[in-house]
Amino acid sequence: MRLLTVGLAVLRVRLVRPLLLAAAALCLSTTSFAQVGIAVNIAPPELPVYQQPICPGEGYIWTPGYWAWDDADYYWVSGDWVMPPQVGFLWTPGYWGWGGGGYLFNEGYWGMSVGFYGGINYGFGYFGRGYEGGRWNNGQFFYNTAVNNVNVNTTHNVYNDRVSEAAGGRVSYNGGNGGINAHATAQEEAAGHESHTPQVAAQSQHAQAARNNPQQRFATNHGAPPVGPSESNARSNTAVHPRDLPVLAHPVTPNTGNPKLDQRYQKQQETLGARQDQDRQKLQQQQDREHQQQSRQSASTANTQRMEQRHQQQTQQLQQRHTQQVQQMQQRQQPAGGGGSRGGSAGRH
Repeated sequence: MRLLTVGLAVLRVRLVRPLLLAAAALCLSTTSFAQVGIAVNIAPPELPVYQQPICPGEGYIWTPGYWAWDDADYYWVSGDWVMPPQVGFLWTPGYWGWGGGGYLFNEGYWGMSVGFYGGINYGFGYFGRGYEGGRWNNGQFFYNTAVNNVNVNTTHNVYNDRVSEAAGGRVSYNGGNGGINAHATAQEEAAGHESHTPQVAAQSQHAQAARNNPQQRFATNHGAPPVGPSESNARSNTAVHPRDLPVLAHPVTPNTGNPKLDQRYQKQQETLGARQDQDRQKLQQQQDREHQQQSRQSASTANTQRMEQRHQQQTQQLQQRHTQQVQQMQQRQQPAGGGGSRGGSAGRH
């Protein structure tokens, strides 16, 4: 597979004229939901290797990372846990496919069945055909812990079903030179003709944040972007949603000289941490429901911006409240006589 190389003076990208786009559509599977309006002459990079962040709570479904394109370069949109637009829906990932003399991107979509996504092995349950990461049962989503990073202590709808990953390695496109040679099955064709819902607002915002981050661009990261829960600046520098906040840090272990007292203080810290984790999950789920409602109502840009401003304010208030709680606990747990050895920077943030 010919990858992008740093130092290319000009990337040859041309707008697809109506006749070319129509011809390309015939070359690609009929299950595609929508295609971008440009054809790229250079194949997308290989899929990077990365760790899946832990599922933030029940009901979220994993949407794998992918290479996207703007008018200058490929950029990496990292995978994300997303609340589906309605119960029973599954995600069909987007994929790059060769057709009409260039690579065209077929947009992903939500639907009752998983359709064709180019045979691309995205991992984490998306091994080229269908989805092995979980399933719906009586309105509840159950997670396959064999392929998903799920906290089984807080998520009870789980099972463990070992599956064999498909071939394809890290190739990120279908057809063309070096691409995956896969075609839609009859079942995938049928799924492609079902009623679909495009990506939700949270997905669009996540992709836009990646586009605006220079570190996600191939010209900068050379195919090894910062990915996963520790990625740097993949989202906005100012947290808009609880999932954008840094991971809660472990507090300093109490050391008062009294083992029993230290044990009690440690238990208090663990209880506070668990409660703050629940606060984050609860607020994130509330904001995801509002995103879904806005998406269903096709809200205006102004309404969406107002909602995001409200979400940012809610998230910042939550973070401030949690910081105050940690500081108050640290003050209560100070050894008699002050000491002041445990500063605020050592607590949770």
